[in-house]
Amino acid sequence: MVLPDVVLTAALTIFLFVALCAALVLVVVSLRKPTDVPLIVAGVLVVLCLLAVTVSPVNVPLLLGLGIALLGTALAVLGGNPITRRILDVASHGRVEEGDNGGILLRAPSLPGAVAGEGGGAVREVMRGGTTIGYLERVAVTLGIIAGFPEAIAVIVALKGIGRFSELASAEARERFIIGTLASLVWACVVGALVRLAIW
Repeated sequence: MVLPDVVLTAALTIFLFVALCAALVLVVVSLRKPTDVPLIVAGVLVVLCLLAVTVSPVNVPLLLGLGIALLGTALAVLGGNPITRRILDVASHGRVEEGDNGGILLRAPSLPGAVAGEGGGAVREVMRGGTTIGYLERVAVTLGIIAGFPEAIAVIVALKGIGRFSELASAEARERFIIGTLASLVWACVVGALVRLAIW
């Protein structure tokens, strides 16, 4: 027995709404201190939603699609923060200290030939404002994908690279820049693609 399109559309809309709400709650809970379990569950919910809209023969109606788009955009923007921070923490094994202004703290070598982080060298914060930049880049990427303009990703990466170029002298800053940007963009792209497939 084939289900009518109305039933499929209603089931898809309800599933997307509930799953995206649950994922949003999980990432908001993890904003202060990112932990593995809520972030993994949120990621699994997003992947399940993406699979559902990929194989579904129907799309969410326009009015309900607007709600899904707003929910998905909030999830992409807010969820990228704890996910990116957790990935960066795993990549650096927790050895890179975060500064008060959203950057990382680097200790300058105190003696010629000394390794950064040893001795009493001056501490400086690089990559300041990374949290705010991350939110802005995820807003732009998500809206670009939903609007059908994925070329926005290239523009955002180029602007970010130019703006951060002078701060990428140290290996820690380069590593953080690349890993953080990729994690943030992948999350925003997946959620943006999910919304785009659901409503168009």
